[in-house]
Amino acid sequence: MSRSPTPQPSATAPQRTVIFANGTVSDLEAARAVLAPGDSLVAADGGLRYFQALGQPPHMVVGDLDSITAADEASLAEAGVRVERFPARKDETDLELAVRLAVAEGAQDILIFGALGGRWDQTLANLLLLAHPDFRSVRVRLLDGTQQIYLVQGQTTIEGRAGDTVSLIALNGDALGVTTAGLDYPLARGTLRFGSTLGISNALLGTRATVSVESGLVVCVVIGGSIDRPRGAFCSPKG
Repeated sequence: MSRSPTPQPSATAPQRTVIFANGTVSDLEAARAVLAPGDSLVAADGGLRYFQALGQPPHMVVGDLDSITAADEASLAEAGVRVERFPARKDETDLELAVRLAVAEGAQDILIFGALGGRWDQTLANLLLLAHPDFRSVRVRLLDGTQQIYLVQGQTTIEGRAGDTVSLIALNGDALGVTTAGLDYPLARGTLRFGSTLGISNALLGTRATVSVESGLVVCVVIGGSIDRPRGAFCSPKG
C-alpha cells in the first residue's frame, strides 16, 4: 500500500480540534454544545454529514472521499473548505489521517465524535487510536452523548458530577500501581489485569477524582453528567 504523506506543522493552528468521523453520533445537539469559537473543525470523510446536519461547514475534510458525493465536493469548493484527499489504497483509516493532520498542525486537544458504532472493526481500531504512540503528546477523547473515553497518562484528573460512572480498563497488558482518589471504590497502587472487569462501573464521589498509573496503559470511560462545557477539562494529564 502507498504511504500517506506527512503534513508539515503549522504554528498558527488552533489548540483544539473537533473531528467528526463516519460512525454513530447518538446526540447531535450534545455535540453541538461542545463546539466553541476558535475550534478547528474537521470531517473525516463521511463525517461531513454531521457538519451538514449542524448547518456548520468544517474547516477541513480529510480522507479518500468515498463517502462524499460530487455535489458535496462542489459545495465544499464553493465554501472554500480545505480538502485533503488521499488514495483509496492507503495504510490508515480516514479518522487516523484526520488525527495525524491535527497533531501535525499543532492541536493539543482533540475531540472526536462518530468514532463508535456501526462496524465493530472500525470501532475497535478507533478506540485503540487513543493508545497510539504518535498521539501520546496530545489529549485525544472520543465523545458521544454524555459518554467520553480517553487515555490515562501519568496522573489524570477526571471531572464530572457526583454519581457519574467511571470505568478504568487496562489496554496492553496489566496496568500496575493504579491509584485513585475521589472514586467510590478506591485503589492504592493496585493492579488492573488485562481482560479483567475489576475497573468497571466505579463512580465519582464528587465533581473531581484523580487516577495515576505507574506502569501500563489504562483507558478511562466516564458516563453521565454533562460534556457541554466548551473548554471543560474532562481529563487533564499531569504527566
